[in-house]
Amino acid sequence: MSQLPTKPQILQWIADNPALTSKRDIAKAFGIKGAARIDLKRLLKELEAEGHLTKRKRSYDDPNRLPPVAVLKVTGPDADGDLFLAPHDWQGDAPEPRILHVPGKDDPALAVGDRVLMRLTEVKGEDHSHEGRLIRRLSTGPRRVLGIFRTGTEGGRVVPIEKGVTKEWMVPAGATEGARDGELVEAEQTGPKARMGLPKARIVTRLGDPGAAKSVSLIAIHQHGIRDDFPDACIEEAENAAPPTLDGREDLRHLPLITIDPSDARDHDDACYAAPDDDPANPGGHVLWVAIADVAAYVTPGSALDREARERGNSTYFPDRVVPMLPDALSGDLCSLHEGVERACIAVRMVIDADGAKRDHSFHRGLMTSPAALHYEEVQAAIDGNPNARTEPHLETVLKPLYAAYGALRAARARREPLDLDLPERKIVLDDDGTVTSVAFRDRLDAHRLIEEFMVLANVAAAEELLRRRTPLLFRIHEEPGEDKIEALRETAKASGFSMPKGQVLRTSALNQLLRAAADTELSELISMSTLRAMTQAYYAPENLGHFGLSLRAYAHFTSPIRRYADLIVHRALITAHGWGDDGLSEADIETLDATAKQISEAERRSMVAERDTNDRYLAAFLSEKIGAEFEGRISGVQSFGAFVQLDETGADGLIPVRSLGGEYFRYDRDAQLLTGTETGTRIGLGQRVTVRLAEAVPVTGGLVLELLGIEGEPRRITRATPNRGGRKGGKKRKLRKAPRRR
Repeated sequence: MSQLPTKPQILQWIADNPALTSKRDIAKAFGIKGAARIDLKRLLKELEAEGHLTKRKRSYDDPNRLPPVAVLKVTGPDADGDLFLAPHDWQGDAPEPRILHVPGKDDPALAVGDRVLMRLTEVKGEDHSHEGRLIRRLSTGPRRVLGIFRTGTEGGRVVPIEKGVTKEWMVPAGATEGARDGELVEAEQTGPKARMGLPKARIVTRLGDPGAAKSVSLIAIHQHGIRDDFPDACIEEAENAAPPTLDGREDLRHLPLITIDPSDARDHDDACYAAPDDDPANPGGHVLWVAIADVAAYVTPGSALDREARERGNSTYFPDRVVPMLPDALSGDLCSLHEGVERACIAVRMVIDADGAKRDHSFHRGLMTSPAALHYEEVQAAIDGNPNARTEPHLETVLKPLYAAYGALRAARARREPLDLDLPERKIVLDDDGTVTSVAFRDRLDAHRLIEEFMVLANVAAAEELLRRRTPLLFRIHEEPGEDKIEALRETAKASGFSMPKGQVLRTSALNQLLRAAADTELSELISMSTLRAMTQAYYAPENLGHFGLSLRAYAHFTSPIRRYADLIVHRALITAHGWGDDGLSEADIETLDATAKQISEAERRSMVAERDTNDRYLAAFLSEKIGAEFEGRISGVQSFGAFVQLDETGADGLIPVRSLGGEYFRYDRDAQLLTGTETGTRIGLGQRVTVRLAEAVPVTGGLVLELLGIEGEPRRITRATPNRGGRKGGKKRKLRKAPRRR
């Protein structure tokens, strides 16, 4: 065809051939050549101006039709949990198409706001117009920032609260959502990323007074994207859950399975009981029961509760609140092993010998009743000869047999030699208003270690059981640290007066030897922290790669299904392996194990960072009233921009910026973790005892800035800058240092 097509003909061609919509494709289809291309270009421009076509790069689309491959945005799941999407930039007059995501086996977990490239198939007779299969994820959801809103003549600006982030965001007048000056807000980027000037944003959430004590954890929740509201479908499922019955369960109500938790525990998902083994073939042995809440009975595959729990991955704990993985109707009630009430459980019975080696184990799906909910301190006091009214009735029959079994397991642990890191745990105490009243370190009691050893053994039994039965599961993986990290630890040990041998296969026993050498010195905490930093991050995976830190060949999380999704998967695997019911692993569970492992590993890291940031902010708020006070501490990290100090009194971390150390230049030795003054010879390195003055505390960011007063009991020397410093003839000109950023 050489004649110029009509506008209806062009529109019909584009509708019939959505993949061939460039000007070149259209010209070829209608046989248009030479100067006639100018007339075709005019027609296409007219159709674009009339709103019939939308030009996208070098092609023309019918704005009311989707091409076979399109960029979409994730809008979220519906009540049934199906994930839906919409065109990223819909220009049509017709209603915006609704696209159902058809997940593939290896697809990553998608979140609301993600931009994705999908292959589309049009469907008829459904509540959606297309089905989409992922080609690749282009980007995560619109970039968001948490900050303080500052009003301006035309809208305002958002000043980020994240440490080290100084670039502000501009908010136009129509996008402030009524935010007031000084208010804490969450803003979302609008439009493309700006190459020049400030990025534009709109206010999406107003969070109130940033100085309010109860805003501290709220900041972390929003900053790290932690889901803190449950969909209505989840709440409905949780509230409709029925109390357990004995139907299909083993009756374990005769076993005095007690819970031992912190005094402020928000849930109770594990209980234990021990007794001497009466088998003559196992003299001095023990029978140990560990019972875990049967969460799988209430959170079934594919349910709204299951989808939400998988997305959250775990519960997140803050000093003033908990963001649970499951609604309170389950986490605080039906799935919590409260004293004196019947609860569904999955229990493991383990037989250990007198030396703590596990001889046998068996799993049971049962119904239990806990006779007592005790806390660590009162259990330890009872064993130490000071029982109270709650522990006295159980001292001889339950507590002493538990400690006897623990004694055997402790001997087995010593032979196995897992990494023996016993770092102090910080406890931030708040009043009813959320204000920090004190900061202290929790005592580490044998009661804590007892429960830890029991849980480790139960987790090992679960992994071994499922391996033996060839049932898919998620393992808890901890890989051996890389040589670069071990070399950094070796340098730290050397600088501290200790040694680590080279040229051998790394074993936890070698690390324990270093920890024991430092144990009775002032450098104990430094060596422990440095060893911890050398370790790799643990994660979840469907392949068994062992657990380096625990010196175990196979390890799985089984003991906390209320607060960890990995444990729920292991429970379902046990249900499937034993044929206990139809609420075990689904086909979808098995097909998406890889994706689930990645999802919950990322969620765990997100929660850890949020919890750490919240503690930093609480500590900064606590110390903000002590500006100018002097503190003792120890250098815990060295960078080119300054040195980090961990304060003895609170465990808080603060920064001594290099710029505060006077006029001299400090050389940074990365390998030795050392700053050396070029004029005074002052050396600032890992492990040194220092005296500092608190110069700045910013609760909204959690940042502490310190001034160095003394090193190892000696006052520091200060050198003033000279006018010709760095600019002498023949000398090297020193570059100006930027404001320090915490890495």
